[in-house]
Amino acid sequence: MNKIRILGGVAALSLTLAACGASTDTDSAGSGNSGKPRIKFVINGNLGDRSFFDSAYAGLKKTEKDLGYSLKVVELGSDRTKWASGFEDAAAGDDYDVLAAGTVDTVDLVSKLAPEYPDKKFWLFDGSVDYTGKSGCSNKCANVYSVTFKQNEAAYLAGFLADRLVAGKSLPGSSGNGKVGVIGGVKIPVIEDFVVGFKAGFEAAGGNPSSGVLVQYVGGDNPFGDPAKGKQIASAMYGQGAELVWPVAGSSGLGVFESAVAAKRYAFGVDSDQYKTLTDADQRQTVVTSILKNAGNALYLAAKANKAGTLAYGKPAAVGLAEDGVGYVENANFDKLVPAAVRAELGAQAAKVKSGAVKVPSAF
Repeated sequence: MNKIRILGGVAALSLTLAACGASTDTDSAGSGNSGKPRIKFVINGNLGDRSFFDSAYAGLKKTEKDLGYSLKVVELGSDRTKWASGFEDAAAGDDYDVLAAGTVDTVDLVSKLAPEYPDKKFWLFDGSVDYTGKSGCSNKCANVYSVTFKQNEAAYLAGFLADRLVAGKSLPGSSGNGKVGVIGGVKIPVIEDFVVGFKAGFEAAGGNPSSGVLVQYVGGDNPFGDPAKGKQIASAMYGQGAELVWPVAGSSGLGVFESAVAAKRYAFGVDSDQYKTLTDADQRQTVVTSILKNAGNALYLAAKANKAGTLAYGKPAAVGLAEDGVGYVENANFDKLVPAAVRAELGAQAAKVKSGAVKVPSAF
């Protein structure tokens, strides 16, 4: 299984851009007339989440270095009322060959725009258009590549590991009460897929998800961009006895690591290796592992296939553990906090999921 090494050093590139503050339109390749294949990454949010969008950005940056693409980034911010017009403006420009977008929130936008620009290509990650043409996409999205992730498989491993750690009192300061927490951004199928997989893994390890897994959602107008709300929820969960909390909530999850430090408890990261991306040393020490949705890897592989002329447009793709589309991080902190016997069990579970011997339930 890939364990974060695919993106390697490019993760730092996303943080460099994020540190400069959110911009509305950045062109990392200079002129759009370079003759290189051009990707325009339109973000329904901002870079700097140290998680999902930063992972995607890192993979796209790697296409510049390795594959000769040029990359333009358009950040639309957290105001949902501006997303539709922002996407329309981005699609109307003649400064791209491929427009890349992510999350289920952009499915309808891509479905509308792709038929209007049949000479352009569209990449949609973490969501899929309706290729039958029954729901948008009058051209049956023949120019759209959609890739979704089997996040339930990685979440299953997160739940299995969580129970093993708390039931075995492995974490420093453990009370052994067997409680953990999961914080979702909002209750939608893709987030529920994380929750369902986590609970299945927790139960497979011997835990009782009904009493042992606390679940709450950030909600509100900015569910994936509210660290203060994430911190508030995590603090409440730690107060209820949770020994570790896993945020699945974009940059709202950044508040969880602050809370973990204050409570002297632990957390799992999500989407990117948050042990690497967090800048606060104390917060980094709370990250047992990160459960990866390798958006950057998926986009990099799409770019490679696109350049070779083999990328399958007009039909959906899905990647999981077997395709290195999802996974978990093993690093020095993981080795320090997770006993060798548990690491071996977790690896065995991963192998069973990859082979199909273990079927993980899904919210879809």
